[in-house]
Amino acid sequence: MTRIMIVDDEVAIRKALERFLTGLKYDVFTAKDGEEATKILSTETIDLALVDLVMPKLDGIELIRKMKKEQPSVVSIVLTGFGTITSAVEAMKAGAYHYLTKPFELDDIASLIATALEHSQLKEENRLLKKQLREKYHFENIIGSSDEMANVFDLIEKVSESDSTVLITGESGTGKELVARAIHYNSPRKDKPLITVNCGAIPEELLESELFGHIKGSFTGAVATRMGKFDAADQGSIFLDEIGDMSPKLQVKVLRVLQEQRFDPVGSTNTHQVNVRIIAATNQDLDRSVKERTFREDLYYRLNVIPIHVPPLRDRGGDIPLLIHHFIDRSCNTANKCVQDINKETMDVLCSYAWPGNVRELENMMERLAVLKSGSVISLEDLPPKVVEGSVGDVFSASSSGGQGDLDIPDAGMSFKKAVDDFESQLIIGALKKTGGNKNKAATLLKLNRTTLVEKIKKKKLEAEV
Repeated sequence: MTRIMIVDDEVAIRKALERFLTGLKYDVFTAKDGEEATKILSTETIDLALVDLVMPKLDGIELIRKMKKEQPSVVSIVLTGFGTITSAVEAMKAGAYHYLTKPFELDDIASLIATALEHSQLKEENRLLKKQLREKYHFENIIGSSDEMANVFDLIEKVSESDSTVLITGESGTGKELVARAIHYNSPRKDKPLITVNCGAIPEELLESELFGHIKGSFTGAVATRMGKFDAADQGSIFLDEIGDMSPKLQVKVLRVLQEQRFDPVGSTNTHQVNVRIIAATNQDLDRSVKERTFREDLYYRLNVIPIHVPPLRDRGGDIPLLIHHFIDRSCNTANKCVQDINKETMDVLCSYAWPGNVRELENMMERLAVLKSGSVISLEDLPPKVVEGSVGDVFSASSSGGQGDLDIPDAGMSFKKAVDDFESQLIIGALKKTGGNKNKAATLLKLNRTTLVEKIKKKKLEAEV
């Protein structure tokens, strides 16, 4: 029940308000002056206070200031006589929500109380939402305990306090946007907007207007002036996802914003000045794009002030069990179902699968299993065939059946990572030779996404081996 305190030295007003508000199902407290009100505040939590300005001992303005210190969430409405409007304005500067002049209608005060309480609730919901956003995107909530992710966490922590431009690289589905949000919500700009633009999902002719805005009549269909994303992100951050897909024409305008923090909306000669931190991301090799002259070299160096590479899931296999349990728990809570565990054989297969869609693919699969699974334990038969067939474990089994199962490990030891990397290279070369260099067929043979295979070939520089 909402708790209201009435503070007025006039007995008739106190009694009338008490009867009226009690009838509206409010829990009502009364005080004849500021000192008595202070005693109530020391033992009771108050949601809203009706405060007379002119009172003995402790006046209304001092009481409002005192309430703001002791119970900041209290909403104050000032009750004032005709001659004290100036004081009422002063009380609002001290933190009061509104004022009402005496004499007043009871219906007016009921309406004002309802509006004030609704306003207070919206403010509190907004505060909680911002708090939840900061918690959700705090870098400690990005799941991972591998060395590779520890490096990412370390970089996020270091760059968040700065205003430097950040370029996040990594394959699709690795969580680049999550890293961008973690940077923003741990930065001094956290209470300002974070505006996200997917540069690869918007046609070139619309992307310029989306980023910089336009004035009415600047092109066919521009029926009204529109603010762009850079204006919307002023004082905050803008996240330019898939910036590698941006046309050279737009790259020039983004370069100007980076250099000067200013731009011209489409069709306008009025330059807009902004204060925006730019965080960009791409799944492309921008070094290669610069050499091929599809991406401006000057923009690349401006963006690449602090590079953060998010590793693919296959390169941080130790994080897979952590992610699986995290996604199962979250999906079960959402679906009101309970998948309690996953058996060892199934976990081994999931850990050895290449995950071409990375964390996003794993998250979607765990959500699907949490919704569709009828039992409490996920087993091998619950997994899609492509995951079971594409696991690395099956490849090693095939090698073993060919008489190569007993590996000769030297007494001095060997690099596990290099051995796995060499074996992966041999598989790719073998598949390419078997298919006459046809990458589509080689990807099918290895049960890989063609894009993933092409990226591996480039990364390992295997073109010359075929």
